[in-house]
Amino acid sequence: MTLFNDTDLFASGTDHYKEFDLPDAEVTLRDAFFTKEEADFYYDILLNQTPWREFEMEIYDKTVKVPRMVAWYEDKENSGAAPDALEWTPALLEIRKRVEENTGVKFNSVLLNLYRNGRDGVSWHSDREYTIGKDPTIASVTFGETRMFRLRHKVRKDIPQVEIPLHHGSFLLMSGTTNTYWQHEVPKTARKVLPRINLTFRIAKRLP
Repeated sequence: MTLFNDTDLFASGTDHYKEFDLPDAEVTLRDAFFTKEEADFYYDILLNQTPWREFEMEIYDKTVKVPRMVAWYEDKENSGAAPDALEWTPALLEIRKRVEENTGVKFNSVLLNLYRNGRDGVSWHSDREYTIGKDPTIASVTFGETRMFRLRHKVRKDIPQVEIPLHHGSFLLMSGTTNTYWQHEVPKTARKVLPRINLTFRIAKRLP
């Protein structure tokens, strides 16, 4: 299988680590966190075996469908776990184990997003604190087409936006006060692109 060979990041056989020097944020990137073979394997399984569904949200008193497909997995023993959460698959458990070994953080949930083409994306936002708490650690894994991930500071307009291309098999970690002080987006693109799958591992926290 020759998927997403638009980068030479896999050539060395080791991942490439970068720590971003940003105020009020802790952001690190590992390209080729998964080997090419691993990334191709997980991409194929997740694309074809995940029960993807459309997601609706309320915006200005209107119900709209978000431009992407989603799937939510969460530990059933988590207090107040979402009743519609899916059962973890062997592939997702393997990916979670790799992420937890790297971060030393135990995650109890993951949101999968499928960006089917360039018309799919996600607009500027910070993740909701009422489900993951203040200053959460969010681990993001990407399989598939490279898409741009952007960050912007909520208050300081003097800080330029940050653009991070997330490649097939990459791993991005956001922790500290990143979610409190920064927003992020995956913009739509007019380019013809193949599907991209993104997994964001979280520690879901529910109210009693």
